Amino acid sequence: MDSTSLPASTSDSTREQDAGSYKPGYELVAERILELIAESRLQPGDRMPTEKELAERLGASRTMVREAVKTLSAIGRVKAQKGRGLYVGNDDGMLGSARWGGFFLPTDLDHIYMLFEFRQVQETAASRLAATRATPAELRAIEAAAETCREGHLTGQTALFERGDDDFHLGIAAASHNEFLVASVREARRLQSQSSAIGLSGTVGGHAEEAIEEHAAIYRAIRDGDPQAAAQAAAVHLDNTLKDYRREIQRRVFG
Repeated sequence: MDSTSLPASTSDSTREQDAGSYKPGYELVAERILELIAESRLQPGDRMPTEKELAERLGASRTMVREAVKTLSAIGRVKAQKGRGLYVGNDDGMLGSARWGGFFLPTDLDHIYMLFEFRQVQETAASRLAATRATPAELRAIEAAAETCREGHLTGQTALFERGDDDFHLGIAAASHNEFLVASVREARRLQSQSSAIGLSGTVGGHAEEAIEEHAAIYRAIRDGDPQAAAQAAAVHLDNTLKDYRREIQRRVFG
């Protein structure tokens, strides 16, 4: 691995401004670690440099590197084995899946957030179409899925919540009567679940109650045949889910 340094401005208090937004310093370090993995052609399971070595190569503090490693561990890109060191995570079936031709390789954390944007485009369109195309049977299926989510939350059954959530979003896609949307919604959800060690734990833990109400709002708009309201409700739901995802990343890094 070539010796690589971050700009001198990268420090514990660094924030990079890009198009009006700030990126925490640990995210910059995490991105450089991913770049170094790619440049060194390390494969899943290969041993990585130690935190001390990474800090020296990147010109960053040990604290910053440690925070970056925690973040990469949370999304499955790095595995930290106590007493043994750091290893490249097994990303088989993740965003670099061969089914996508390597199109969506997550070389930085922003790519994972981009997946939420992709989902928002898909699912607002699916909700809009479902509001004009859903059959009575499809409406019943969507309503039943929303109720499964509610039951999973109230009883503390994460797996039940997850199943209901999948059925809800895929049920709306099916009600759009557009097979391309069905396939893309299914694949985007698969990529999200496989690219994150957080999975539904963040949603169930912090956003579940709100998510249930958001599901209900989406369902009502589709049932009432209001395409605009359905699309807006879907957009709000995805925005709030992304916010919860970011909070969970922060909690795992700094908690």
